[in-house]
Amino acid sequence: MEKIFCLGLMFGAIGGALLVANSYKARSLVKKSQEEVMKKMDDMMDERLKAMGQKQKD
Repeated sequence: MEKIFCLGLMFGAIGGALLVANSYKARSLVKKSQEEVMKKMDDMMDERLKAMGQKQKD
């Protein structure tokens, strides 16, 4: 059961990588999603740094 799951996971990852590599739309969608995630992470880190700065001032 676990071997079948691992094989399915591996084939799914390979299939997804091939799909993205051969499709401009999929590649641009992945790139756009990565940029959005990075922007959200940057915003979150800025908020945390501001909160840490406020705690140090208090």
